[in-house]
Amino acid sequence: MTPELSRLAGELTTVIDDVAAAFGGLPDRTLDGELDCDPTTPGHLLCWQYGVRVEHPAAPDTRLASLLPALHRDGWESHDRSTPREQITRFTRNGADFTIHVAGSVTIIGSTRPVPA
Repeated sequence: MTPELSRLAGELTTVIDDVAAAFGGLPDRTLDGELDCDPTTPGHLLCWQYGVRVEHPAAPDTRLASLLPALHRDGWESHDRSTPREQITRFTRNGADFTIHVAGSVTIIGSTRPVPA
């Protein structure tokens, strides 16, 4: 892993872990690894993907709303992708993104911006 990808992975992991902690319970890591991001020229661009799942969140609807101001202050833009059955919010910043999916349990998954390998 390049130093830049390592730095970006650390930032993304911290944000996602902090968001998961706000929902309470113990998050289970579902994804944690490097990904080749350019199928046309493999091995040239890499990103880091990270995800967690919180099985028994405490009041997930209100928790998400309470997280928005701090994430916005930190430069994350939010995009509501919700449906009548589930709450989905995507956050983006400087090429990185993560999504919070609330449907009973809470799933949070994201990736860093691609960097040269």
